[in-house]
Amino acid sequence: MVQTDFGGPEAVSLRDVPEPVCGPRDVLVEVVFCGLNRLDLLQRKGPGLVPGFRFPHVPGMDFAGTVVATGSAVSSVVPGDRVVADPTQGCGSCSRCAVGDRAYCSSPRILGGNAPGALADYVLASAESIVQVPDSLPLAAAVTLPTAAPTAWHAVHSVGALAAGETLVVHAGASAVSLAAIALAKRAGASVVAFAGSEAKRDAARTAGADLVLPNGDPDAAKTVSVFTGGAGADLVLDHVGTHTWRTSLDCLGIRGRLLLMGNTSGDQVSFSLQEVFHRGLKLLGTGGYTSADFVAATSACFADGLHLPTAARIPLEDLADAWDVLADRETIGKVVIEP
Repeated sequence: MVQTDFGGPEAVSLRDVPEPVCGPRDVLVEVVFCGLNRLDLLQRKGPGLVPGFRFPHVPGMDFAGTVVATGSAVSSVVPGDRVVADPTQGCGSCSRCAVGDRAYCSSPRILGGNAPGALADYVLASAESIVQVPDSLPLAAAVTLPTAAPTAWHAVHSVGALAAGETLVVHAGASAVSLAAIALAKRAGASVVAFAGSEAKRDAARTAGADLVLPNGDPDAAKTVSVFTGGAGADLVLDHVGTHTWRTSLDCLGIRGRLLLMGNTSGDQVSFSLQEVFHRGLKLLGTGGYTSADFVAATSACFADGLHLPTAARIPLEDLADAWDVLADRETIGKVVIEP
């Protein structure tokens, strides 16, 4: 599927393109499943959000598939291996890439973002970004993980340092990242309180492992969290909503609580009392982009425990126009998966 313009579904159409050719450190993967992300939809509508985006463009960040060829310097995988890949490829040579911080590469290369993605028969990825999928996990489950799970792992573990016995509060509890965060937090031995807007979304948060699920905008949220934690308040709040949830996030935190800021879907501007933050010893932490180590840790943990996100729909590549509608529906729960 090749994007040649900004706009509606007609901006992306089925075309024949040359098969990618491996460089020395590349891996050629035959795509079995591609998971759509919000970025795919936003960049279809325009403008391009990833630096270096240009037409023609093949979308699709997340994929699971089978290795069909490798470059001359690759020994980590062989043809026939079942794999996923970190879509954040980096340039492989700058100082950020050298320490595995590819999200801040000086010349970022992101599959489906500004480099050819996985809405295709084949996709080319660097060997360093590849993780093998165990035989016990279907590729249809593995494809739900590549962007959401590392993003959640980075926030909850690498930045938030969540410990067993602590309590995590999660907003937008049925989003892909939030569902991943809930599952990973429960795996770490934490308790989880989740907010969600509909009963179906609250059910999804419960299924992921949330111990207490509350409706969005609950006026008694902070009091309920306080009771749930025996008066201590939450240790960690994960907020990728922004303006609408800012006050609730602060109110739910206990003394020395940590607020993880990782999104602004409801707005970017907030106000708060400096005294409230420094007197209570709160930490306001911007999560930033996940690292290559986060990608390996998150996918390995999910593979080991058989964790994956729900699939909202599985749609053939030629019916991509239908998939955009499912992805855009605010009631959709889980990943929209495409079969090339």
